[in-house]
Amino acid sequence: MDKEQQKTQALLKIEELKRYISNDEIKKEVKLEIKFCDGEICFSSTKTTIKEAVIEAIEKGVNLYNTNLSNADLYGVNLSNANLSGVNLSNANLRYTNLSNANLYNTNLSNANLRDANLCGTNLCGTNLYNTNLSNAEMENAKFYGKGGNNVLKKSQITDFLKALGFIIE
Repeated sequence: MDKEQQKTQALLKIEELKRYISNDEIKKEVKLEIKFCDGEICFSSTKTTIKEAVIEAIEKGVNLYNTNLSNADLYGVNLSNANLSGVNLSNANLRYTNLSNANLYNTNLSNANLRDANLCGTNLCGTNLYNTNLSNAEMENAKFYGKGGNNVLKKSQITDFLKALGFIIE
């Protein structure tokens, strides 16, 4: 093999190595994935926390409908006007989060912390609020049931419902 052939082979190996390193770096860039409840990927992010990834997704106009954000720490995030219908936010920290005018239709907020959150004008129809902390949350014009809705509130559920809204029952 003469020098010219050796040089050509060496350059080809260098290009191959560059592609390998480049592909490896691309794989390492994706750090977080926001997934739909069925496990399919909704959004991929290079951010290091779910909070930063959600903020990035919202800023890019991604529809987070029916995603799984259970156990997410979204403390203080601005989610106003976001479509979060069908989202699993169980056990999430949403303290001081701005959810004004957001769509939380059929969202799972069980065991979530919404203390001091802004829920003004938020659609909460069909939302699971079991054991949700709504202490000091602003809920002016929040919608819990649709006009002429068919959700029945039984007498035995009234105490728990009022407690979820922050009322002290004596």
